[in-house]
Amino acid sequence: MNELRPKLFDVFKDYNRNQFIKDVISGIIVAIIALPLSIALAIASGVSPEQGLYTAIIAGFFISFFGGSRVQIGGPTAAFVVIIYGIVADYGKDGLIVATILAGIILVIMGICRFGALIKYIPYTITTGFTCGIAVTLFVGQLKDFLGLSIDSVPSEFLPKIISYGENIMTTNVTAGLLGLLAVVIMVLWPKVTDKLPGSLIAIIVTTLIANFAHLQVNTIGSVFGSLSSEFPGFEMPQITFSLVQKMISPAFTIAILAGIESLLSAVVADGMIGDTHKSNAELVGQGLGNIFSGLFGGIPATGAIARTAANVRNGGRSPIAGIVHCITLSIILVVLMPLAAMIPMTTLAAVLLVVAANMADWKSFFRICKTAPKSDIVVMVSVFALTVIFDLVVAIEFGVVLAALLFMKRMSDTAHVDGWKYAGEPEVTEGEAAKLLALPKSIRVFEISGPLFFAAADKLLAINSKTFTKVIIIRMRSVPAIDTSAMRTLRELTERANKKGITVVFSHVNEQPMSVMEKDGFVEDNGRENFRPNIMEAIEYASSLI
Repeated sequence: MNELRPKLFDVFKDYNRNQFIKDVISGIIVAIIALPLSIALAIASGVSPEQGLYTAIIAGFFISFFGGSRVQIGGPTAAFVVIIYGIVADYGKDGLIVATILAGIILVIMGICRFGALIKYIPYTITTGFTCGIAVTLFVGQLKDFLGLSIDSVPSEFLPKIISYGENIMTTNVTAGLLGLLAVVIMVLWPKVTDKLPGSLIAIIVTTLIANFAHLQVNTIGSVFGSLSSEFPGFEMPQITFSLVQKMISPAFTIAILAGIESLLSAVVADGMIGDTHKSNAELVGQGLGNIFSGLFGGIPATGAIARTAANVRNGGRSPIAGIVHCITLSIILVVLMPLAAMIPMTTLAAVLLVVAANMADWKSFFRICKTAPKSDIVVMVSVFALTVIFDLVVAIEFGVVLAALLFMKRMSDTAHVDGWKYAGEPEVTEGEAAKLLALPKSIRVFEISGPLFFAAADKLLAINSKTFTKVIIIRMRSVPAIDTSAMRTLRELTERANKKGITVVFSHVNEQPMSVMEKDGFVEDNGRENFRPNIMEAIEYASSLI
């Protein structure tokens, strides 16, 4: 159960007053960083600004309290924007709540079943492809508000969205565009001044003051969404139907996989910064609980945020107390200052997300893979990227995982070989073995199998054949690390055909996993346990005695 024990309960062993003060200060600073991002990500996702804060508060609390990392900060992230926007557009608020809760349940199950280590089996090409795809989609999605375009309804699909922008380009609000550009410049240059306060917050304060004191004609959060609620989130039960649950299962799996990948990646990065080791399964449970309660209290999907987690570490946070203080601080901001957020220009929030999109895409890795990786890896990455941009993330991840698995199986099957020993001096034949092979009569044939034997490589066994004068076939399996049921079936058929011809099949140096499969299958007893020998020398001596 220690695998699932929250990290919060472990840190109290060596916790002290000085660390508590550092955690409180760090939590307050991280809350200030999370404030503009939470609002901007909620709006970009097609939900109300308040829901971004609800998510950071509710999900952030459960992720810190029950998670497996000392310093993880949870909340809404850019990775979810594309999929949330699509769910809201197609299924409304109830669909989003159901998908968020289902994703949370899936994450909890993954943690309880100890699936934390399995996330690493998602290929790097897939994560690079959909991350860059999300960045492009997020970037393009902000152009309407950044340029102040007058479009009543922006299509959710990428290509129709581009066409809509082109048709309405003459409605560009130059004032909004310049104000947004100023926000981008501030965010780019501010880190050179100080890293104590986030550039996004400074950009929001400066541009909001300019827009209001100069009475600029630009859209604000208040003009688009009306007055903002400063009430703490309340419990919300969606209208759940079996049909809606069926439709939301696929998006929920995508959200769960994304949340798992991003949170564990963030935890690994944080481990390197503080010299700690996170509990991956506890982290998944914490992420799951965070998403369940986020959905029940009006929030959106959440996960560990790498940038906010890194900021927490840099500012002295070393325990989940910092994450909990971050949630408390956001709650106070929500109750006291939320109405002031209505004055923030929409172009500024769009500028914040343009910078987020630019920073989240690892284009250096993308183009390096395109130049240096095998063609199959390039196909997977580019396919996932294109499907993420043109269609949606659900289709992209499902297609990418299936394609990557198929290509991996093809590679593994290519490594499997069956070679017949025709004479001494074959590769990897030792001097002693060569002497034995020179003395072998032609009625004994030796075949060596190398590589894993599974369903995609089972046909390689057909290379093992017999001549009319063959009495014994020796199959050397020292280089076979694993075998599956399909290959086992082919091997059984091979020995049965040989036995009908009066040919004895002898196995040499069968490794642990293949031997275990053969014994469970009953193959060892059926073929004769005496026909299994520990090495090629004994196999040859035994075969010679048979003839």
